[in-house]
Amino acid sequence: MRISLRQLSVFLSVARHQSYTRAAEELNLTQPAVFTQVKQLEDSLGVTLLDRIGKRMQPTDAGRVVVEGARETLDAVGRMEMRLADMRGLREGRLTLAIVSTAQYFLPRLLGQFCDANPGIEVALTVTNRQAVLARLAASEDDLCILGTPPEGLDVVARAIADNPLVLIARPDHPLAGEVNIPPERVAREPFLLRERGSGTRLTVERFFRARGLTLPMRMELGSNEAIKQAVIGGLGLGALSRDTLALEGTTGALKVLDVAGFPLLRQWQVAYPRGKHLSVVAQAFLDHLVAHARQAVEAGPTIARIAKEAAQE
Repeated sequence: MRISLRQLSVFLSVARHQSYTRAAEELNLTQPAVFTQVKQLEDSLGVTLLDRIGKRMQPTDAGRVVVEGARETLDAVGRMEMRLADMRGLREGRLTLAIVSTAQYFLPRLLGQFCDANPGIEVALTVTNRQAVLARLAASEDDLCILGTPPEGLDVVARAIADNPLVLIARPDHPLAGEVNIPPERVAREPFLLRERGSGTRLTVERFFRARGLTLPMRMELGSNEAIKQAVIGGLGLGALSRDTLALEGTTGALKVLDVAGFPLLRQWQVAYPRGKHLSVVAQAFLDHLVAHARQAVEAGPTIARIAKEAAQE
């Protein structure tokens, strides 16, 4: 029997997402490549690992045994690598991170600084949605996870590292674009473009309006910040996004931050890991780097401060 760690890792992703397509997106592989890895694993083990039920792939009884064994195996390999990395200090080692897609607007600057100072470090970065990050956090698949809302129901250590204000946006020619101190009741009459269910941004915005007895009329549910921005620019409705996503549009004038009473909604970026998890030397060093520099990196993002200032003045 010859199996690889790569096959086990790919199979775990398929089992977790119950989908070859979503596993391929998470792993930055093609769907045929993911299918091939799982098929090779099944052939090596001589058992069927997945059953298709409707549109989802469910682990068989044998598949659930392999899920458990794969997790134990990969955890053991991870602990071995971590101990070796600790012995080497920061000269070399591996750092695994999972972040929600909105964090990609500031995290690369922090990673660049850290890798410049520690050129021997190898980084594996997974950029995905909140639900997938929470699943990875629960399974302790990464050294650190970065997200916008502290996870509920998970026993984790979470630490705030920077502000993450949420704003409402419209096209510059929208009737509300020139108004000030707009009542939430007025905004709630407009069609909205929101992130997928489970998104931290969507949860926060819907909670704000629900507390005032309001329900947002959703025109479209979209799976990325860029899709929301393009839909707003196309005149399909209003959007709610982290202010950090608006750096480029702030220079082109393609979007307008609305002056709505109660906004921006103040959240904070959180770095989290399972409670009791032993952080490697590399992971601890990057955590310290985040705590020391994340706030500055977010505030230094191109035009972000100017966007906020303009919204307050107009």
